[in-house]
Amino acid sequence: MSDDIRQIANVDEFRALAHPLRVQLLGALREHGPATATELAQRFGTDTGSTSYHLRKLAEFGFIAEAGEPGHPRAKRWQAVHRLTDWDPVAMAGSAQGREAVAVIRRQQVETLAADIRAYEAAETTLPTEWIEASGVGDLVVRLTPTSLNHLWQRFYAHVDELVAQDAAAPDARTVSVIVSGLPR
Repeated sequence: MSDDIRQIANVDEFRALAHPLRVQLLGALREHGPATATELAQRFGTDTGSTSYHLRKLAEFGFIAEAGEPGHPRAKRWQAVHRLTDWDPVAMAGSAQGREAVAVIRRQQVETLAADIRAYEAAETTLPTEWIEASGVGDLVVRLTPTSLNHLWQRFYAHVDELVAQDAAAPDARTVSVIVSGLPR
């Protein structure tokens, strides 16, 4: 497993992450870089005290750390420690607490997708044609074995990593939201 992927080992770690605001805070730190509790509270419309509490919880379980940037001691900057978070779905499905924690994360991903769609639709008239052509949401219903679905995940993420590396210095590259699912019906 890569050093930039946090592998959650137990339900307590997962439950520490599986709070809607904590998921948003970690996502913002990953996407936008280091920030203070005040900056994040403004971004998410929360109070600084609550935001600070949730940042400390994320730090307690190793999801974030102090950025080590100079500044006022009370204006602590936080940064994400890992690029991605992963977990063993079988282990999490083994308890009611694990299943609920995973459900919180899944619902947050769906809410993120809905927000991304609204933001895209609001900005669509200002986007260059090539971005409109490349953007989209799709769905497929296919028949696969669990082995094939796992293979699909591995190849998908490997290909995304290749494309990210390829486009790292491209001047027309933008942050792109990619949310995928593979759920048996």
